[in-house]
Amino acid sequence: MTSPDDLASTFDITVQPSGRVFTAQTGEAILSAGIRQGVGLPYGCRDGACGSCKCQLIEGRVIHGPHQVKALSEQEEASGLILTCCAVAQTDVVLQSRQVTQVGALPVKRMPTRVITLDRKSPDVMVLTLQLPASEAFAYRAGQYIEFILRDGTRRSYSMANAPSASGGTSDTLELHIRHMPGGRFTDHVFSTMLEREILRVEGPFGSFYLRQDSAKPMVLLASGTGFAPIKALIEQMQQQAITRLATLYWGGRRPRDLYLHEWVQARAAEMPNLSYVPVVSDALPEDGWDGRTGFVHQAVLQDFPNLAGHQVYACGAPIVVDSARAAYIGQAGLAEEEFFADAFTSEADKAVATG
Repeated sequence: MTSPDDLASTFDITVQPSGRVFTAQTGEAILSAGIRQGVGLPYGCRDGACGSCKCQLIEGRVIHGPHQVKALSEQEEASGLILTCCAVAQTDVVLQSRQVTQVGALPVKRMPTRVITLDRKSPDVMVLTLQLPASEAFAYRAGQYIEFILRDGTRRSYSMANAPSASGGTSDTLELHIRHMPGGRFTDHVFSTMLEREILRVEGPFGSFYLRQDSAKPMVLLASGTGFAPIKALIEQMQQQAITRLATLYWGGRRPRDLYLHEWVQARAAEMPNLSYVPVVSDALPEDGWDGRTGFVHQAVLQDFPNLAGHQVYACGAPIVVDSARAAYIGQAGLAEEEFFADAFTSEADKAVATG
């Protein structure tokens, strides 16, 4: 028998404790509805792969689309946790989400961009600079990402590595750090056939990874590989806005060349007394001549900060690094769960293992 709720064309979504209310269309994911209406729910990949959008269902009923078990386990789902990126409301819904932004989400825009420069910083990392249309004021928060829309409609996500202007919160150029994934349709093009002045379509901004400025807590900035890109934007924001909170950057790579902007970070640390830098290399070869910290980057943090109570952590990079850091810092080092902010870089291969 069909209930009246099943026949509804829209459902009310209420987010506690903020009290924000928005509507979701029939068949529309809760997160997509929130983004469309400017409600700043926490999220990362939007593909059921990272778990950043996980929150508690207080009232109502949803069904989930395809997602990864590591993002939401059967036990978590049975306890009432949901992934808003792939949860579709079947009734009016009440959620609990601590990270709803106070100022709301920024408008999402779709626009053409022009490639200005292609600068290879290491054998497998390209720094791509894009020119935005002069007629479009593109507002975003340092740490957020954009999506390239390819010719067949598929998308590729990359974090913006430059902060917007301190005055208007906008920028007319975007810097992206792209790692070559051999066989990857988009990155093969970037590293072989892309030319300056090429036109690309993008949409954004997306993501809830950004600096929380309502806190004075010291920060640990954790990056692996090109997970440094959004961290770089945060550092630029701190410098532009003269933010003096203590921050320690731990940047990890397999070999020293993976720390492809090492000198840039050293220069910023020399200019910013509140910023410390700890590079960490896991698999240096004798010819690298590396005499710095070695091992896994998330463990280097624990060696220096065995007690993270009273800190905030901003972590970006490979899912295994972000997930290991989250578990260790909250489980062992006393970090408050709500003070761990992350952007796990899920590849298309990561997303492809999603299950229904």
